[in-house]
Amino acid sequence: MRITGDFAIEEAQDLAAIIEAGEMPAKVQFLDQRTVSATLGQDSIRAGVRASLIGLALVALFMILAYGLMGFFAVGSLAANIILIVGALSGLGATLTLPGIAGIILTIGMAVDANVLVFERIREEKRAGRSPLTAVQAGYERALSTILDANITTFIAAAILYLLGSGPVKGFAVTLAIGIITSVFTAFVLTRWFTVMWLKGFKPKKFVL
Repeated sequence: MRITGDFAIEEAQDLAAIIEAGEMPAKVQFLDQRTVSATLGQDSIRAGVRASLIGLALVALFMILAYGLMGFFAVGSLAANIILIVGALSGLGATLTLPGIAGIILTIGMAVDANVLVFERIREEKRAGRSPLTAVQAGYERALSTILDANITTFIAAAILYLLGSGPVKGFAVTLAIGIITSVFTAFVLTRWFTVMWLKGFKPKKFVL
């Protein structure tokens, strides 16, 4: 005799006891029994965290090589972005899962994309002959609409995933939505603040970007 179905261990044991105690007793023979350890989940989370750190390190290296000091400012705001995401998840009482880690990794890419758009706009303003400070201000102002359009559409997609999805999909959507908000904030507040403070403090006649 074989018992098949989606049973918990307690349910299977109760069913076996009922069968053995019935009018026609039948001995239940376990053909296969498998137990999944919680350490498998821990290993997956650990691998996801390692992948996030490696991705962050590679992105940081690229930004610094491509944009110099401005890239270093962007890396600082990116680290603050991740801290804000983890803090927001902790405030909501959410548990960091693999879908959540995937959302954080995607947020890293989106945050870098926002900084790249701003930096390229600043380069265009520099070529037009603007001073460093006015080039930075104009670059942020002109990149704002493009970055908002991209992030709003992604936020709408995250909202749809949350409303229609379940379980891991909702976890991914929550992390992605929080990451969108924090990435826009860090790109337009922290990175800009770092840059403006440096320009006002050192007053360079020109800077390499």
